[in-house]
Amino acid sequence: MIRKVAPSSAPVLIGGPSGSGKELVAREIHNFSSRRNGPFVAINAAALPESLIESELFGHEKGAFTGATERHAGCFEQAHGGTLFLDELGEMPRSAQPVLLRVLETLRVRRLGGRNELAVDVRLLAATSQPAETHLRDDIFYRLSVFQIVLPPLRARAEDIPLLAQVMVQSLNQKNGTLVTGIDSEVLDVFKAYEWPGNVRELRNVIERATIVAGTGTLRREHLPPTVLGRAFAAGPEHRISMALLPGERLAKVEEAYIELTLRHVSNNIGEAAALLGISPRTVRNRIAVFKKTREPQTRADIPLPLIELGAAGGRSMAAAKGAGA
Repeated sequence: MIRKVAPSSAPVLIGGPSGSGKELVAREIHNFSSRRNGPFVAINAAALPESLIESELFGHEKGAFTGATERHAGCFEQAHGGTLFLDELGEMPRSAQPVLLRVLETLRVRRLGGRNELAVDVRLLAATSQPAETHLRDDIFYRLSVFQIVLPPLRARAEDIPLLAQVMVQSLNQKNGTLVTGIDSEVLDVFKAYEWPGNVRELRNVIERATIVAGTGTLRREHLPPTVLGRAFAAGPEHRISMALLPGERLAKVEEAYIELTLRHVSNNIGEAAALLGISPRTVRNRIAVFKKTREPQTRADIPLPLIELGAAGGRSMAAAKGAGA
């Protein structure tokens, strides 16, 4: 869709949740257009105070208002011959939208305090993480929505994660001077199970942290933050723990079996196990010490612990009851 719309002069409305890569799409449209050698000016409309919106977009003359000590070229002038990207346009106050509509229709701007209009040659790209049709005036929405590109959340395109992660590792190696060479398959499984509420931006942050922790070699589970491991483990039905308890078992034995199962799932990493269980690593160590002291002098196979199974995605299960096949 980017390649198709880029050569045209049509405005593009880019939708999608925060962190999904809307500005990256805008930059790619610019890079594949005939304006690629012109400026690309990006501005976050949500960050503009209502009193300064017109000044930032259209500029002002010296003395136009208190504090205007010199002439200022607005974003439309700065983007002349190139592309103007208005991010989070849906957050722009509705009172300022009619002025924007007039500029879009005439491609002429007048600086605040100025007398003459200036012609501008600008292609407008806009993005919003809110439903555009409910946050924009109808006339603005129809003017901008000639062509729409909607980015899905990262959780809806998990098949993209391995390639995204690979590209990010390469770029972050250059940024931070690390020498990470690959990503372990278990890490990719965690990434695919995680919900990614922060979308691609969150994925990049997690990978940057992991590459710094690892430094060299392959990214492994132990390089990931506990928050991602814990949420990935409980992300969906296929990752949940199911327990079939035998009536009358002592609670201490149930707790022991559950902690043992969790430790097996994370390859005995106490920090990860604590994050999954919602307790501190110190508490996990204390529980293990108590279990060792109170454990009866029998083999594990002779202790009638409850049957506890891990969801299929976890890849491991434990039959803690004697004769678990029953």
